[in-house]
Amino acid sequence: MILTDLSIVNFKNIACADLSFSPKVNCFLGDNGMGKSNLLDAIYYLSFCKSYYNVIDSQNIRHDEEFFILQGKYDRNGIPEEMYCGIKRRTKKSFKRNKKEYDRLSDHIGFIPLVMVAPADSELIHGGSEERRKFIDLVISQFDKTYLDALIRYNKALDQRNALLKNEISDPALYELWEEQMALSARTVYRCRKQFIETFTPVFNLFYEKISGGNEAVSLAYRSHLDEHDLLPLLAETRQRDLIIGYTTKGVHRDDLEMLLDGFPMKRIGSQGQCKTYLIALKLAQYDFLAQQGDNAPILLLDDLFDKLDAKRVANIIRLVSSERFGQIFITDTNRKNLDEIVGSIGEQYRIFAVEQGIFHPIDHTEA
Repeated sequence: MILTDLSIVNFKNIACADLSFSPKVNCFLGDNGMGKSNLLDAIYYLSFCKSYYNVIDSQNIRHDEEFFILQGKYDRNGIPEEMYCGIKRRTKKSFKRNKKEYDRLSDHIGFIPLVMVAPADSELIHGGSEERRKFIDLVISQFDKTYLDALIRYNKALDQRNALLKNEISDPALYELWEEQMALSARTVYRCRKQFIETFTPVFNLFYEKISGGNEAVSLAYRSHLDEHDLLPLLAETRQRDLIIGYTTKGVHRDDLEMLLDGFPMKRIGSQGQCKTYLIALKLAQYDFLAQQGDNAPILLLDDLFDKLDAKRVANIIRLVSSERFGQIFITDTNRKNLDEIVGSIGEQYRIFAVEQGIFHPIDHTEA
């Protein structure tokens, strides 16, 4: 999948931009706060129908404006595709493929596979279990529609059960109705997550070894209430307790992914550089995994990639992302040296943009 052109109007601090991209590497150079990350978020938006940063849609509209528009032109194995997203304050989001509105936004997920690496990824290690479930869900949902449908059904049934608990409804028949739906969907969610982690972990380990130099042992461990019991009897067993608490305490919405370094939690013993390496390895493994699942190489977004990394790890990452296994890459940095090393290793297929106050200026190859 190649993003050939992008048009932006009133998105965050970007008033107006019309950009054409290289099919290989696109670099954005500028100080902090100039709009580099916002550009990557616009690209992310066209893949996932929402911001990477989980803010509500209207908060992405430029200050003092009433709407934003994103339009992307893609090359999908030689077939042109056009995506459109329009948001107007106090109105429903409009999302179109080739000028046709989607009936459900979830139908679009996975059509433009994409992986983003950003500083906010640190929440995967240091945040709550919800962040790690989102990571798993985002990967699987891009290639498995059955999983996404099961996850949506599970969450709808969970919301209904929680509403019964919050309102202190005690009718067993009502609980059984939603608990059966939760249990049925949970089996699919659990099976897919477990299979994914089993397949994904060796790929992750390989990327971590390549970046770190192989002196550290990392692992991932999936934890779920369904490891030992089916969900249906668990829900019946905890119903009275949940009534007192007011929400559902058992289910796949409480699953977690343990991130370990030498057998210990990464968030407790990992240095800043080790945590950053862990996260980059996760995302590059995610890219590799998605690339194996379909006939379209994902787009790779790398935001502020080299911060908190030593020179050796930076060199290893540059070597990795410059290899032929990666497709189109968008990368931001404040340091021209890092970008020059990347483009120097991939030849002529690159573009560099200087970014200042939401304005993007192409830099000629001859400019130093």
